[in-house]
Amino acid sequence: MPLYQLNVGGNPTNPMDYTATPTPTCPAGTNKICSITAADDGSGRPVFTTALRNAMIESLHNRTPNIPTVNLKA
Repeated sequence: MPLYQLNVGGNPTNPMDYTATPTPTCPAGTNKICSITAADDGSGRPVFTTALRNAMIESLHNRTPNIPTVNLKA
């Protein structure tokens, strides 16, 4: 599945605020969403499933990345 990096200042719950990338460039940390792995919706944007949303919430709550689905940053 493709990897998407959250755009600077983007809303992590809005698929339009992500850009497909082969390798995310994010500062180390555990406070914010950096990138996600998700299916493509056909227009270059991630598909937000319930499982992905849950992984994002769990990662932020525990301040632990959910590799390979969710990567965090400072």
